[in-house]
Amino acid sequence: MFVSISTTGTAENPASDLGFLLHKHPDKVQRFATAHGTAHVFYPEAGEQACTAALLLEIDPTALLRQGRGKGRSGSPDLALAQYVNDRPYAASSLLAVALRTVYRSAMKGECAHRPELPGRALPLRIALPAVPVAGGDGPGLVERLFAPLGWQVDARPVPLDESFPEWGDSRYVRLELTGTLRLADALQHLYVLLPVLDGSKHYWVAPDEVDKLLAAGQGWLADHPERALIIRRYLSRRWSLTRLATERLALARLAEADDREAEEIDNAVPDVPDVPDAPETADTADATTATATAEEVNVTRSTGPTGPITAVAQAAGAAEGGRERGESLAAQRRTAILAALARTGAAQVLDLGCGQGELVGALLKEPRVTEVLGVDVSSLALTIAARRLRLDRLPERQARRVKLVQGALTYTDARLKGYDAAVLCEVIEHLDLPRLPALEYAVFGAARPGAVVVTTPNAEYNVRWETLPAGHKRHDDHRFEWSRAEFAAWTEQVAADYGYTVELEPVGPVDPEVGAPTQLAHFRLAEPATTEPVVTTEPVTTEPVTTEPAATGPDAAGPAVTGTPSHDHAPEGSAHR
Repeated sequence: MFVSISTTGTAENPASDLGFLLHKHPDKVQRFATAHGTAHVFYPEAGEQACTAALLLEIDPTALLRQGRGKGRSGSPDLALAQYVNDRPYAASSLLAVALRTVYRSAMKGECAHRPELPGRALPLRIALPAVPVAGGDGPGLVERLFAPLGWQVDARPVPLDESFPEWGDSRYVRLELTGTLRLADALQHLYVLLPVLDGSKHYWVAPDEVDKLLAAGQGWLADHPERALIIRRYLSRRWSLTRLATERLALARLAEADDREAEEIDNAVPDVPDVPDAPETADTADATTATATAEEVNVTRSTGPTGPITAVAQAAGAAEGGRERGESLAAQRRTAILAALARTGAAQVLDLGCGQGELVGALLKEPRVTEVLGVDVSSLALTIAARRLRLDRLPERQARRVKLVQGALTYTDARLKGYDAAVLCEVIEHLDLPRLPALEYAVFGAARPGAVVVTTPNAEYNVRWETLPAGHKRHDDHRFEWSRAEFAAWTEQVAADYGYTVELEPVGPVDPEVGAPTQLAHFRLAEPATTEPVVTTEPVTTEPVTTEPAATGPDAAGPAVTGTPSHDHAPEGSAHR
């Protein structure tokens, strides 16, 4: 098993600097023990003009068989001969990928203590692999699809089964040569991930820590790769649970990067703290129905202070008692009002934007009129809980076709949201910073453009009626603003005028003659199709949402995995993470 890495240079930047990057001296032949054989590193040439580093990996198939107990690639117990006569010592597979990581670990990390400026420099590289196994379909075509988007020029030539008998056709192996100007660390990461992907198998059991390895090695390039789904499935040996986990984490990382935030700040729609029995009750307790909090009340617990999640759970903890005292909780009244508004429009296909843990989605599925519900939330954990609460894995096929749960941020336009009869933003807008609200307006009213939009938000005037809410405080730690009735009316009228909708306002909950109802609802209806969309000057940013739809079937299918389907076509500034 052989791979060579070559580069060229000048007197100012000699090619022999490759030795510094690889941490292997050009004048030495070095030997390294790996888990399944011995790796030899040597330099066929090392000068100012040209330098080549070669890695030769000697594999002991018998030792590999004994370690894997016949469960590795080509190691079926029913094929005794294949256990000992196979391509593992010769073809570049996961064995070579592991050897690259073992021998060139520092180079793969981009570390060079002696010449710290070198790892960041792009070099003219040529990588040669005489035998690369390619599983399934067009071998050279798959190699091209995997490496070309990363900046490589690909020369993949099929290896014939026997040169003396060309009529026998080609084998599944290709002679591969990659040329391009890249950082050496990036080139090694590409090989580490894509060699096992091409082979379609690994010589060891794929454990959950393989997800961390994949995301670390794919940082900076995997998220944007057009064959991302195939790479994840094959790298993780088609284990659908790991594929789903990797896809969710990758999508969340992209959303966080696009919004210049940490992933932990975004994916926190579910409190980490199970219960806070001694915490004081606050005004938001009137908005919850159980001690675990509903999606409307505590769907997002991103607090600016260290006690944010604790306060959110404490608010929900007092909710059950408050709800029992009043009869129907405010959360239930909101859902009733939303369903009534949707019924007046006759909406059959509905978006629940900021669906949280799926309470409204469940209520919509009980409506015979509703044929399709798409729930959107940025939190993969909230979506997982929603799927479990809705028992999506146990629903009859006819019912399961009615509902989808997808991951995405609401301030980025998403082609999947187009074509629906109605959309719901239940207790969502107040979780955005005001400068980011126009991004949500454009994404929902301008780009998705459903026939109707129902928006609910707290009425700030009603806060004085909450005896447990200190003066000047908002109902929830994560609320960035709470509007009076006049402020909400002004906003709805402006949005309706900008995007061609009409709007009606109505109260939700008990109406106080002085301060109104605790919740205010706006029901937008599309007046007429717009000829042009509003102009937004912000540069586009593409993000990758994650869906809970089953993965595609076929030779690379991984089962009912979560799959990413990029469809964001424009991204004004901001991010709605509810």
